[in-house]
Amino acid sequence: MTSTAAQFAPSRGMGIYEPLYQMNIWEDAFRGDISPTGETSIVAQEDARVENKSDSTSQEPLGPSGDVEDARSLSEKVQRRLAQNREAARKSRLRKKAYIQQLETSRLKLAQLELELERVRQQGMYMGGATGSMGFGGSVNPGIAAFEMEYAHWVEEHQRKDSQLRAVLQSPISDIELRMIVETVLSHYYDLFRMKAEAARADVFYLISGMWRTPVERFFLWIGGFKPSELINIITPQLQPLTEQQQMDVGNLSHSCQQAEDALSQGMDKLQQTLSHSITLGSTVVGSYGSHQASALEKLESMESFINQADHLRQQTLHQMSRILTTRQAARGLLAFGEYFQHLRALSSLWTARPRETMFNC
Repeated sequence: MTSTAAQFAPSRGMGIYEPLYQMNIWEDAFRGDISPTGETSIVAQEDARVENKSDSTSQEPLGPSGDVEDARSLSEKVQRRLAQNREAARKSRLRKKAYIQQLETSRLKLAQLELELERVRQQGMYMGGATGSMGFGGSVNPGIAAFEMEYAHWVEEHQRKDSQLRAVLQSPISDIELRMIVETVLSHYYDLFRMKAEAARADVFYLISGMWRTPVERFFLWIGGFKPSELINIITPQLQPLTEQQQMDVGNLSHSCQQAEDALSQGMDKLQQTLSHSITLGSTVVGSYGSHQASALEKLESMESFINQADHLRQQTLHQMSRILTTRQAARGLLAFGEYFQHLRALSSLWTARPRETMFNC
């Protein structure tokens, strides 16, 4: 009987959908005594056979004492067989219950994955405007989809680090411990620059457009990020008092940043003019459209280098400021810069949630 019940047990290595047919067999096999083929189940047949034998035995006249002993022995065998049948059926029901629970767990995990994919898709559509991680024609850009997920996690982690900085600045902590926290925040910014470099290889115009940022953040965007000189202007008031040497060093760094920013901005403008001229010339000269398109594509590829140079300038600015300032000043400056972007995101949320009726009433 044990081997008979074992045929209803799930085999290892099956997919989560293959045993559905076996589940139906279990439900029918243990719902009453009818098998999926319409025949009486093996357990029911055995019980009926034993019960019939027991009835016929009880109806036969008892003979000598030997017959009585045989009848008693047969009755004990019947009882043992019935007990074995009941135990086998109980174990089969337990196996069925455990496997159904396993299937339900797998179903819930699958549903959770589907919800996560849908959330990421919706997030991509929101963060990427009309396209987001969707490429031209609705195709998904895997590089941009991965960046959107990574950036969302980056923002959450950055908020946690800002909270940590705020807490340690209000508590007694050694400069060595504080320096370690400052280094982790700087490294977190460097991770963002690395993520952006990978996203630029996937779609540089996605980063240039700033669709991965909130609306108000996009208003201050410069070549896919913040202006390094803007960083200095934001955090300097939070660093007072500065020594004369620090003021001189910060001023020189700010001047160097502005010069580099102007050079990159002029390079972007020159690229735009050259690209526009190439497209216009290609559309007016007969037979040269293909060659001019190839030249335009080659010029567009240089956009990636502008993103990388701008992020390199941002990284160097963060690094130099951390060297000019004391450890506690650097911590205060990083906190002020992080809170600045939190305020921009909060303002973006208010802007998005504002009542639309007021616009029409005006």
